[in-house]
Amino acid sequence: MGDIDDALERAGREKFTREPPKTLKGKIGYLMRRLGSTRAVAAEVGVSRRSVERYLKGERKRPPRAIADRVDDAVRARWQPRVRQRARRQAAAATGITIETRARFGYSAPAGTTDDGRYRRLTVHLPPQYARRLFDARDAGAGDAQLRHIVAEGLQEIYFKDGGRRADGLEVELNDIDYFDVSF
Repeated sequence: MGDIDDALERAGREKFTREPPKTLKGKIGYLMRRLGSTRAVAAEVGVSRRSVERYLKGERKRPPRAIADRVDDAVRARWQPRVRQRARRQAAAATGITIETRARFGYSAPAGTTDDGRYRRLTVHLPPQYARRLFDARDAGAGDAQLRHIVAEGLQEIYFKDGGRRADGLEVELNDIDYFDVSF
């Protein structure tokens, strides 16, 4: 996963209305309800069926860090899917998304202007059509380069060109992302 894909995932998780289970036993119980069997949970988490049974009974409470992280990721990926979908639909239809980033922007500009790339820290609200394009591309399995292109296009039109009022002919590229966050 790339920077933008991770940021979209984090933004969806911020919309939870309730926190996921905190204990290992609660997390494994939730996965059991969602996946249906110890075999499916074991395959998802990468442990044996017997380990899943021990976690479920509370016999083992502190798995190795890597396993605990996989359990947490599996729970968060399945937690409140309708809440996340509703938030995404709202962002794609009405509210848009807010991008906060520190990245190096490269430019292609007309003669007589600078096209030197430089780091900028931006917080820009992108309208719903860019949110929709970003979500659709991510759902279609787009790579990080395609997602960057959509974000760069949105920042180009909204921030750099100010909706067509300035910087005519400017083409913006999003390079070397230092920090990237999305909220919707």
